[in-house]
Amino acid sequence: MKPHLCLLGDANSVHVQRWAKEMLARGWRVSVVTARPQPIEGVEQMVLPPVGRSRDWLWRVAAARRAVAELKPDIVHAHYVTSYGYLAARCGRQPMAITAWGTDLLVTPRRNALLRWLTGWSLRRASLVTGDSPGLLAVSKALAPQVPTLLVHWGVERNRFAPVPWGAKPAAEAVSLRSWEPNYQIDLILRAFAKVHAGRADARLHLLGGGSQEAALRALAAELALGDAVQFHGRLDDAGMAAVLARCKLSISVPESDATSVSVLESMACGLVVIASDLPANRDWIAHEALVPAGDAEALAACWSALLKSDGRAAELGATNAGRIARDGDRRVQMDVMDAAYRKLLSDFRK
Repeated sequence: MKPHLCLLGDANSVHVQRWAKEMLARGWRVSVVTARPQPIEGVEQMVLPPVGRSRDWLWRVAAARRAVAELKPDIVHAHYVTSYGYLAARCGRQPMAITAWGTDLLVTPRRNALLRWLTGWSLRRASLVTGDSPGLLAVSKALAPQVPTLLVHWGVERNRFAPVPWGAKPAAEAVSLRSWEPNYQIDLILRAFAKVHAGRADARLHLLGGGSQEAALRALAAELALGDAVQFHGRLDDAGMAAVLARCKLSISVPESDATSVSVLESMACGLVVIASDLPANRDWIAHEALVPAGDAEALAACWSALLKSDGRAAELGATNAGRIARDGDRRVQMDVMDAAYRKLLSDFRK
C-alpha cells in the first residue's frame, strides 16, 4: 500500500501543485486540505471554507481537524507556517512537517508579540521544519530550537527552464516574474525602468505574475509615459513563462523581504542575469555586482543600465547562473531529498 501524504496548502498555488505531483511520481498517495481549491490530477482534495482575512484561519481549525481525521494520512505536511502550519499544529496528527515560505517567518512574527508566540507554538509542534534558505531556517531555530530543520529548495524543472543562445535574444529586454503585490515593489521596478528607457530606447520590460496592484501599476506606467515598452502579461503557465524568459537577458526581483525565490532560480536556470535585492537569501545565489539595496530605484536603474551597456559581462553572469542551477537547483534532486526525509519521519515514528 502506498504511504499517504496529506498536504495542507493552497491548491491554486503552482508550488503546492508541483510538490504534489513530484510526490505522486515518487510513489505516494497524495491528498490536499485547502481553503483555495483547484483540481490537481491524481490528488484528492478536502476543501475548507474560504479565507478572506488572516484571522479567518483561527476559525478553520474544526474543519481542518475533520478533514485530516477523515483522510487518516501517514504524514501531514503544511505549507506556510502562519496559516496552514497553525491548522496542522491544531490537528495534532504526527508526524507533521511544516514548510516556511518566507514572509511567514521573516515578517509576520515581527508584527507583534502574539503573532510571534503563535508562530513559535506552531513550529514547536512539528516533527520537521523545511525552508529554502539558511536565514529562514535560522529564524525557525530561534523560535523552535528543538525541532529539526532541513534546507530544501523548491528547485527548477530544468527540462522546461533552460538557456537559449545569448546572441539570439533581443538586445535589451528584461522580465519581472514577481507578483503585483506591495512586498515585490513592482512600482519601484517601473520607476527604475523609466530611467533605463530614457537612455536606451530599445529597452523593454515584461511583467508577469499578476496581483492586486494591477490597476495602480498600469496607471503608473501610463504616468511614466512608458507606452508599449512595458508589457503586462499577468499570470502565465510554465510554458508561457519560459517563452518570455527566452527573449530576455535580465530578470528583476527586488522585494523588501524574501526567502529563496523560485522565480529567481527559474531565471537563473534560463541563463538570465538576475538583479535582486541585497537580502540574505539572494546573497546565497546572486553575484554581488547584481545586488541592489531594497527600495532604491536609483541603484536599480544604475545596475540595470550598466549591465545593458556591458553585454559581454552580462552574458558571463548569465552562464554562471545557469551552471549554478544545474549543480544545486534541480527540482528532481531537491524533491528526492524531501522524499527521503518523509520516509525517515515515517520510520522514526513507527519505531
